[in-house]
Amino acid sequence: MMQETRPFLVQLPIQVKTYDIDFANIVHNAVYIRWLEDLRTEVLAAHYSIEDMLADGLTPILTRTEIEYRHPVRFGDAVLGRMWVADLERTRWTVQGEICVGDVVAAASRQTGYFAQLGNGRPVRVPAQLRTIWDEENKVRE
Repeated sequence: MMQETRPFLVQLPIQVKTYDIDFANIVHNAVYIRWLEDLRTEVLAAHYSIEDMLADGLTPILTRTEIEYRHPVRFGDAVLGRMWVADLERTRWTVQGEICVGDVVAAASRQTGYFAQLGNGRPVRVPAQLRTIWDEENKVRE
């Protein structure tokens, strides 16, 4: 039986701020987008920083975000965000994320995007730094 792996997994503690909540003391839906951005930045920072990417004339472009809100997150909750790369194609990548309170997955996400040249916005192949790690992870899973 093949064990599930989560290539490029990052985990971040998240502090719910007073400005993150609405009148019902529940984290506003738009806040999750910011948290996912923080997590995606961490996924890249660990292997191919935004600074290095920009120096190489590349940028990540997000094309789709799906979020399933399962349980409300409230002010004072101890929140942990997780994100990993779920798929890496020739030019596209897909990341999955979870926002957890304790053992409960409060929200699950899936985001798709590609890498582009800064000058013209055209898609380019997934950067070699990321492809190499992905290929190594997949060898382990086989």
